[in-house]
Amino acid sequence: MYQYDHYDHALVQERVAQFRDQVARRLSDDLSEEEFLPLRLQNGLYMQKHAYMLRVAIPYGTLSSFQLRTLADIARIYDRDYGHFTTRQNIQFNWIELTQVPDILQRLADAEMHAIQTSGNCVRNITTEAFAGVAADEIMDPRPLAEILRQWSTVNPEFLFLPRKFKIAICSAEQDRAAIQMHDIGLYLYQDSQGDKFLRVMVGGGLGRTPILSQQLCENLPWKYLLSYVEAILRVYNRYGRRDNKYKARIKILVKAIGIEKFAQEIEQEWSKIKSGPSELTDEEYERVANQFFAPAYEKLSQESMDYHTQLATNKDFALWASRNLQAHKVSGYTSVILSTKPGVNMPPGDVTSAQMNAVAEWADKYGFGEIRIAHEQNIVLPDVRKCDLFDLWQAAKTIGLATPNIGLLTDIIACPGGDYCSLANAKSISIAHAIQARFDNLDYLHDLGEISLNISGCMNACGHHHIGNIGILGVDKNGNEFYQITLGGAQGNNSQLGKVIGPSFSAHEVPDVIEKIVSVYCRYRELDESFIHTFYRIGIEPFRELAYGKNSNPEFNQELLV
Repeated sequence: MYQYDHYDHALVQERVAQFRDQVARRLSDDLSEEEFLPLRLQNGLYMQKHAYMLRVAIPYGTLSSFQLRTLADIARIYDRDYGHFTTRQNIQFNWIELTQVPDILQRLADAEMHAIQTSGNCVRNITTEAFAGVAADEIMDPRPLAEILRQWSTVNPEFLFLPRKFKIAICSAEQDRAAIQMHDIGLYLYQDSQGDKFLRVMVGGGLGRTPILSQQLCENLPWKYLLSYVEAILRVYNRYGRRDNKYKARIKILVKAIGIEKFAQEIEQEWSKIKSGPSELTDEEYERVANQFFAPAYEKLSQESMDYHTQLATNKDFALWASRNLQAHKVSGYTSVILSTKPGVNMPPGDVTSAQMNAVAEWADKYGFGEIRIAHEQNIVLPDVRKCDLFDLWQAAKTIGLATPNIGLLTDIIACPGGDYCSLANAKSISIAHAIQARFDNLDYLHDLGEISLNISGCMNACGHHHIGNIGILGVDKNGNEFYQITLGGAQGNNSQLGKVIGPSFSAHEVPDVIEKIVSVYCRYRELDESFIHTFYRIGIEPFRELAYGKNSNPEFNQELLV
């Protein structure tokens, strides 16, 4: 994984000292809350319902075992002994005291971490898939370019005060596991027949109040123009993006308003001024960064070990876990392990205790090469595990609640913290997730159902990515009461789709019954080995709608006005 150089160390340490002074001035009332607000947001500090929340950056979702132990210490010493992994591959601490924030930031800096640009109208954490660098279907490792983007965008003065927040994702695998179509800029890295690197550039994606999938802006951008082309996009957005209405300030609104052709013309005109300037990348710069991603010392192993086969054949529970929680690795004899943070009602989705963090750090050292990944589905990944070690790892993970075999299944729920914590939320997310997990707590039944993604957001900001869940749940406010709108047909990946609202919203106690009815429709109509999403595409929304509202019901509604 990437190692800080002296520039990184200097920048982060100076930022800690700067914010320590700002906190001191706020506590002495030399700074008003209004003056302090943009300063704390630039350091990832939010005021939520009950306390300050600190969001820590995990660039492209990669952590060392030492860094994860540092996060565990922060959770234990400064919070309530847990942290929450987010869909941006970051971690949030929900119970932070303002006086302690400078000390927390110092601990992070000493571990080569920070909270810079995890909030505010700036370029946010650069993301990629959790299996970058190790996936069997990967074309090439996208992390060097993700790191170059991170360095370029961090405290870049031109782009610290954009019309709204700005999100960039990059992937380079046959299957898009980085959800690039829902980002402001989505980048797909590939090679031509001569081995030269190119980027397919997508622009104008995003969820929230106006969900839109991105459109292709450039098919074959030479990799050396990555920064100058992204800079041209940001400049055009900075110039024309709306600042009078934050709900219409995202780049997706601009692209939709003027059209992709006109937007592309603006980009080409701006890019022509800077294309061959100082932002043009060189082979030397690429190698400087790429060389910081040290390749693990993989052993030469057979594809499978006899012990592993025996354990699969003789232990049903282990075989069930292995069927869901492993990802194919590019090196023979290795696999990537997904540790589920969704055990059911015992823990909110994405929440991990300090004891669990320390255990994962220990496993990363013992069974891997000291590296951990955070997936945007809010699960934890150990990227390099020998197959002969899987049984021992599984047994250890079981003892601490991280071995639920439900990856990709209905209870592998993506959920934001919702109304329990967030001051923006219209409704709770965690209690709804728990109610659904309790209703579908039979693992054999879940595995028979197969792949179904269920995402929950507590408000229209869509931090739970409900629009791209096969089943999406959105918390809405109806006359001061919490209700939930259901969407069906969303999907992420190569064939991303936005879900469709099935009808009027439901009360909290109705939601588990509605989900059960939706699942029953799938079971009634699915063909052999057909997934939920393919059944939905084949039969359409009407059978699901009819059963959800009563067999003979066909509610009339306007999706744009519905609450």
